[in-house]
Amino acid sequence: MKILVVGGGGREHALIMKLAESSKTDKIFCVPGNGGISRYAECYPNVSATDINGVVSIAKEVQADLVVVAPDDPLVLGMVDALNKEGFKTFGPNKAGAIIEGSKVFSKELMKKYNIPTAKYEVFSNSQDALEYIKKENTYPTVIKADGLALGKGVIIAEDFSQAEDGIKSIMEDKIFGESGANVVIEEFLTGPEVSVLCFTDGKTIKPMVSSMDHKRALDGDKGLNTGGMGTVAPNPYYTKDIANECMEKIFLPTIEAMQKEGRTFKGCLYFGLMITPNGAKVIEYNCRFGDPETQVVLPLLDTDLVDIMLAIYDNTLDTIDVKWKDACASCVVMASGGYPKSYPKGLEITGLDDKGQTDNVFVYHAGTKYQDGKFLTNGGRVLGVTAIGDTLQSALDTSYKAVKTIHWDNVHYRNDIGKKALAVKG
Repeated sequence: MKILVVGGGGREHALIMKLAESSKTDKIFCVPGNGGISRYAECYPNVSATDINGVVSIAKEVQADLVVVAPDDPLVLGMVDALNKEGFKTFGPNKAGAIIEGSKVFSKELMKKYNIPTAKYEVFSNSQDALEYIKKENTYPTVIKADGLALGKGVIIAEDFSQAEDGIKSIMEDKIFGESGANVVIEEFLTGPEVSVLCFTDGKTIKPMVSSMDHKRALDGDKGLNTGGMGTVAPNPYYTKDIANECMEKIFLPTIEAMQKEGRTFKGCLYFGLMITPNGAKVIEYNCRFGDPETQVVLPLLDTDLVDIMLAIYDNTLDTIDVKWKDACASCVVMASGGYPKSYPKGLEITGLDDKGQTDNVFVYHAGTKYQDGKFLTNGGRVLGVTAIGDTLQSALDTSYKAVKTIHWDNVHYRNDIGKKALAVKG
């Protein structure tokens, strides 16, 4: 099979490496791809992942047997619809399904309507009303979310009125996230450990993947600015069998049934961002695709052919697939450019990658790189994801950090405490 993957980050690199393991895969193409991906797939760096016509054109040109649309933006824009219209098999939700991530207002209203546990909330379409509500409630911390897509950064946790006011004005008046901030959701601040669970679903059957724990803050000790993710571990020790059963009964199945009832059958990877509160598991957010960097620890543990799973989802036969997982742990340490998630330079030479091919237990996924004149250069904020597998979480982390310490570029930045909370739970 010829497979076309849309996207150009660490998540897509992880997807491509897992798809390449399948005996059904003959050749992989990627739009736009990146430096690391270009070693394993034929890339089209001059076509954007959101260029629907461009991607359809390439799918025709390469005669793709399957198109995997990985990022949120093209899914929300309706890329899957356009590809299906031209007769291509796809993996990813259509536009009607992708709204579950594309609009936080939609997802919160869906949860309210179908009694899916989540934080209490209110929706506002102008900043004055939002500020009046915050003044009246006077409860902190409080959570302010831009309605639309914001590269995983559209959430502000305000510790007092001043921060809440700044957050609302920056989203709604200064439009730091563009039209994604036309509406905001203000919700109660939940407490408890966070868990990410990605699920395969064809709209009627849902099969959860291995749970994971993301680290969103830029600095050690969960300090600093929110990022797209500085590292992950899997499985998440807070996600016990009892909690998994509770989530299936009260969250996972009710969500796909709710989407069906709304005429928005969801097919693809549905991501559940959960918090295990003293009152049970609650949904913090939905994503309509594989998470990044969660994918980099979840997919290496998958023991079933990913192509088979994706085709079964397209054919509505996921119930016939036995999705199996390795009895192991995985860790991913993200290496970023100094200054991320704010401003950072590009084009810095990366050294130490020469001997970092795929081995039995470590792999370096490229997120923001380009390959030029025989050298890898930085080309983004999050540059690499150094993933390792081990019999224990400690051994996986030791291997990840050992590899991290041999890779370098000017002003490289990474957290030194990925997995520390998880290790404390496991004792």
